[in-house]
Amino acid sequence: MNFFKRAWLSMKARKGRSVLQLIIFTVVCVLILSGFTIQSAADKASELAREQLGGTVTLTVDQEKQMAAMKEEAANSDSSSTDSKPKFQSNPIDVSDANELASLDHVKNYNYYSSTQALASGFDPIESSGDTSSSSDDSSSSNQTGGPGGGNGGPQMVDADLSISGLLDSATSTDFDAGTSKLTSGVAITANDKDKNVAMVEENLAEQNDWKVGDSFTVTSSDGNTKVTLKIVGIYKTTDSGSDMAQNFSFLNPYNKVYVPYTVANTIKGSDYKDTVDSAVYTMDDAANISAFEKEAKKVDGIDWDTFKLDANDTLYQQMIGPINSVASFSKNVVYIVSIAGALILGLLVMMQVRDRKYEMGVLLAIGEKRGKLIAQFFVEILIVALVSFGLAAASSHYVAQLAGNQLLAQQNSSTTSESTTSENRGPGGGGGPGGPGGFAGSVSNLTKNTEQIKELNIQVTLEDMLKMGGIGIGIAFISVLLPAALVLRMNPKTILTKQE
Repeated sequence: MNFFKRAWLSMKARKGRSVLQLIIFTVVCVLILSGFTIQSAADKASELAREQLGGTVTLTVDQEKQMAAMKEEAANSDSSSTDSKPKFQSNPIDVSDANELASLDHVKNYNYYSSTQALASGFDPIESSGDTSSSSDDSSSSNQTGGPGGGNGGPQMVDADLSISGLLDSATSTDFDAGTSKLTSGVAITANDKDKNVAMVEENLAEQNDWKVGDSFTVTSSDGNTKVTLKIVGIYKTTDSGSDMAQNFSFLNPYNKVYVPYTVANTIKGSDYKDTVDSAVYTMDDAANISAFEKEAKKVDGIDWDTFKLDANDTLYQQMIGPINSVASFSKNVVYIVSIAGALILGLLVMMQVRDRKYEMGVLLAIGEKRGKLIAQFFVEILIVALVSFGLAAASSHYVAQLAGNQLLAQQNSSTTSESTTSENRGPGGGGGPGGPGGFAGSVSNLTKNTEQIKELNIQVTLEDMLKMGGIGIGIAFISVLLPAALVLRMNPKTILTKQE
C-alpha cells in the first residue's frame, strides 16, 4: 500500500483529530492571508495618496540665518547707537529664479505669493470691533505702517484696511485647495491674469458694498503713494475665523482679504518689488521626489542659498499615510506571530499524533518501509488539511481583512487626530503659525485640517497574496511534521516495538 493511500485511511480513521487540525490551520491561514491583503491594500492606498497629494517645497527667506546674522551684527556694533541696531531686511525672490526652479523635474504645479496691506478708497471694509487702524480719510496724517503691537511697545496705528494676497493661481493656492475659501461666483485668478488689475473679494465685503462680478473698486497703498483700480472677476466665501488680533485690526479680518495677481500686489508694495515674490511653492508629482527636487534645485547658481532656503512640507502626505503605515506594520507583525504560533501548535498536535502511532511506524519499518515514505505520509496528511484550509481562507479572509483593516485604520485615524489637535493647542499663539493670521503658514495649517483622511482600505485578495500564504502554509506543514517525526524515526524498529506498551 502506498503512503498516499495510508495517509487518506489514517485521516478517515482519526476524523476528530483531522477536524481539529483543519480548524487550527484554517484560522492560521485566514490570519496570514488577511495580513497580506491588508498590507497590499495599505501599500496601494499609500501610493495613491502620494500621487494625489504629492508634497510641497517652499522657496522662502531663511529667517534663521538672517537672525544669526543680525545677532552677529549687533554684537559687533555700538549698542548705544540706534542707527546701528540691526533690523530684518526685505529679501524678495526674483521671479526669474522662481521660474527656473519651476522648470525642474517632478514639479506638478507651482504658485507664487506676494502679500501686503492696503487702504480702502471710496468703499467700506468690514470693520473689527476694536479696530485701532486709521481710516482712509486721515491716511495723510499717519504713516505708521506695521503689524499689531508695533515695535515700540503697545498697539500702533496701522494704515491698512485690507489684506492683499497676491498669487499666481488662486485655484491651487493653499486656501482654496484646502477648502477654507470657495469661489461662489465669477472665475478664479489664473496665470493668464498676470499684470491684469483683477481681484477676488469675499462675499461679505461684496454684500456690504453692493458689489457684483464686473464691478470695480480702488485701493491705496499704506504710504498713500499708489492707487490701483481693481475689477472684480470672482467672489468667494471663506470659513476662516481669523485670529484674536483680527478683532483689533481690520486688515486681519478674513472678510477683508482680497486676492489679486502677484504683480498687482507688487505694484501696491512699490517699484522695488517689481518682478519679485515673497515665496514660491512647488507641488511635487510624488512626495517621494521631494529630495530629488531639492538636490537639483541646489544646483541653480542664480539663487543665493545663504539668503534663501527650500522648506519641504509633506505634512498632508504624512497625515494621510501615517495611520495606513501603522496598520500595515501591525498586519506584518500579525503574519510573523501567527506563522510562528501556527507552526508550534500544529507541530505539537502532529507530535502527539506521531507518539500515538509509534507502533504503526515500528511495524512499517520492520517490514521494510523506508523512513522517508513514513515522513511523506505524515506530510501528505497535514498537506490535505492545508489545501482545504487554503480554500476556506481564500473564501473568508476578504471579509475578515476588510473588517479588521478598517477597524484598525479607524483607531489609528482617531489617534492621529487627537495628536494633531494636541499639537495645535500647544502651538505658539494658536493663530496659524509663523506666517501670521491668513498668511502662508496659516493656510498650510488649514489645508492640513481640511484634508480628508483615508477611512477605508480597498481590500482585494490577489493571486500574489494567495501564493505567499500558500508558501508559508506549506512551510508550516513541513516544519510541523519534520520535527515530531524526527524524534521517533531516529529510533530503530526493534526499539520502537519493545517500548510499545
